[in-house]
Amino acid sequence: MKTTFKIAKTELAQLFYSPIAWFLLVAFLFQCGLAYTNTLDNFLTEQDIMGNAALKYMKFLTSGIFAPPYGIWPDLANKLYLYLPLLTMGLMSREINGGTIKLLYSSPIKVREIIIGKFLAMMVYNLILVGILFLIVVCALYNIHAADAGMLFAGLFGMYLLLCTYAAIGLFMSCLTSYQVVAALSTLVLLAILSYIGNLWQDIDFVRDLTYFLSISGRASKTMMGLITTRDIFYFLVIMGMFLSFSIYKLKADRESKPWTVKAGRYVLIVVLALALGYITSRPGLIGYWDTTATRTMTLTANSQKVIKEMGDEPLEVTSYINLLDNHFWYGRPEDRNKDLARWEPYLRFKPGIRFKYVYFYDSTYDKNLFKYNPGQTLDSLAKKYAKSAKVDLSMFKKPDEIHKIIDLRPEENRYVMQLKYKGRTTFLRLYDDQYVFPFETETGAALKRLMQAKLPKVAFVRGELERSIDKAGDKHYKMLTNQITFRNSLINQGFDPVSISLKEEEIPSDIVALVIADPKVGFDTTAMAKIERYIAGGGNLLIAGEPGKQEMVNPLLKPLGVQLMDGELVEKSKDFSPDLIQPYLTATAAGFTKKLQEDAEDSLVVSMNGAAALSYSTDGPFTVTPLVMTPEKKSWNKKVRPDETAMDAAEDGNAAIATRTGPDEKNNGKDTAWKKLGYAPEQGDQAGPLPAIVGLTRTINGRQQRIVVAGDADFLSNAELGRNNIQTSNFDFSTGIFSWFTNGAFPIETTRPPSPDKRLEISSQGLTALKVFLLGVLPGILLAMGAVLLIRRKRK
Repeated sequence: MKTTFKIAKTELAQLFYSPIAWFLLVAFLFQCGLAYTNTLDNFLTEQDIMGNAALKYMKFLTSGIFAPPYGIWPDLANKLYLYLPLLTMGLMSREINGGTIKLLYSSPIKVREIIIGKFLAMMVYNLILVGILFLIVVCALYNIHAADAGMLFAGLFGMYLLLCTYAAIGLFMSCLTSYQVVAALSTLVLLAILSYIGNLWQDIDFVRDLTYFLSISGRASKTMMGLITTRDIFYFLVIMGMFLSFSIYKLKADRESKPWTVKAGRYVLIVVLALALGYITSRPGLIGYWDTTATRTMTLTANSQKVIKEMGDEPLEVTSYINLLDNHFWYGRPEDRNKDLARWEPYLRFKPGIRFKYVYFYDSTYDKNLFKYNPGQTLDSLAKKYAKSAKVDLSMFKKPDEIHKIIDLRPEENRYVMQLKYKGRTTFLRLYDDQYVFPFETETGAALKRLMQAKLPKVAFVRGELERSIDKAGDKHYKMLTNQITFRNSLINQGFDPVSISLKEEEIPSDIVALVIADPKVGFDTTAMAKIERYIAGGGNLLIAGEPGKQEMVNPLLKPLGVQLMDGELVEKSKDFSPDLIQPYLTATAAGFTKKLQEDAEDSLVVSMNGAAALSYSTDGPFTVTPLVMTPEKKSWNKKVRPDETAMDAAEDGNAAIATRTGPDEKNNGKDTAWKKLGYAPEQGDQAGPLPAIVGLTRTINGRQQRIVVAGDADFLSNAELGRNNIQTSNFDFSTGIFSWFTNGAFPIETTRPPSPDKRLEISSQGLTALKVFLLGVLPGILLAMGAVLLIRRKRK
């Protein structure tokens, strides 16, 4: 070891007696400082412009500034990709070109001592480079409030492993030639190959894992994000060991006169051993994880872990059905198989025995443009066309009649879908029509939990009295809320089973978690009323949503509950919207349904209600009644006599001529006149706000708490209001929160994480300017001066 250390010391001295080592240090320091201060400047500008409001949106600043894909870690790693070949190109090429290699061969020094000694020198130099990064980390710890130190130091560790791997590769390339420039270029080429090789032959099952393992691209990404895994550590160690072994055997081969087959066999054996080690250390059950982030953002939440733990050791099978003609086919191609496994890695961490299958087929889709832009085509001809375009073998795809014998995916619109199977039970996990496409932890957790429950959370929506439909996409209906499979927030994708029942023909199922009666247009007959009364008396959960003008249909249902829809209609004064668009706020009780609703309440988000009746209730009944949504105090009231739609439009548009059709005053003009016709008139029975628009009722019966929600509006759950984009609302969070309340929080799966503490910069614009001067001027100048003094003294000696 003494000899090895002497060689390392000598090599390190030669590095620092050359201008290139100092130049690269100065250039790297300048680039690090520039990347950090520029990124900091962007966030600081946003913080200064938005003020305190920025604290709600500037979350996880440490990750945003440093972590992949947009942080400075990957940016700086790409620069090191260019630096290291300039440092390693002369490690052995200089010895070969200068003839000193013969002196080393004739000395008692062993070849492995030469290689390891020179690699140790590079490891020390790499520590200096990481020291520059450490300086940036220290600045970040002072500049970012409650900076995530664990993530930052994990990033430094990942950068160091990457640097040492580059050094090992560069050392081997330097052994191959006496020309330093050739060694540098060869290193760049080999690094490029190792970065790209993960994309080669990914459609071949046997080769896929081998090339994916050899790929260096993105290997340090998770470490830079704060998740250290034994698989990534072993990858870098194996690659380092492989190329150091190559270097040792290359130098030995120059001194030996053995057949080329023996020499080549050594390299093959090293590669085989490296691949074997890589395969073993990357098996899910053998990987160790360390999430260094402050809020454990790289680990499944406690609720998801609990669901997986409850599954035990029973096997979970995930079968992906991938339609060639589906728009999402590109996510399921064979060459993207490893990307799919990477999405499941957080779950494999806690349940390594998950088995994956992939079934490819082609069948018609619900995309109207499929045949519109391909007139006269058949399914078979379209499949040939698409297979040719995607460069895949059509023979691997099952035909429509073949896939129908295995599974009927037509209810899933023949889309790319994953079927989860556990203990004989199955459920679907879908892809969605949004920018994220794949399911989040919430949707995945809900699907896993469904597999373990014999009794699924079923919600029954009443039909037969012209109520809102769960199967229609019209503005007034509830398809988006309930069973739109392409929308991730639909109840069907959050663990619920929405069903539709007719009280005229069916009994209310005993296994439902809630019954929903939404805006009946006609009164219930005695048979239906008796069923509802029995359901309520039995302690069933219930959601009743009425509408202004429908009091006579809804109030008979509400009478036993001690709640009534008040006569008239709620109106709210607004400069932008019609008076019948009510924007009430969440109460503390409603905000307590879920953590997301708590955030919405803190952000003052409203619940949009397009036409609502105020509610009155009695506190003397069997239920405890609590308001969930209240109208604003100063700009809303209940209009006892419902204004007609013409007056509503007039109040919004300021058209006095139309508005005065409801009264005799035609002298005043403009919007004020229109509003006067809708104005607060206590003498006519109007009641000022705040008024409850939605209330919650509870009581204990049969040993459990019965929960009922009564709303004076049925539109807050509708497709139109859930899709509203001209007001920032909490309608979806609130509607989901109601059903979460009905299930005691069992569904949807709660996957919110602790709030981000690092959401504010603690540096002023003047401070940032001073930091720029320090990092971009003072420090590089000091380093440059140190290098110049050392080199001048060396030259004089």
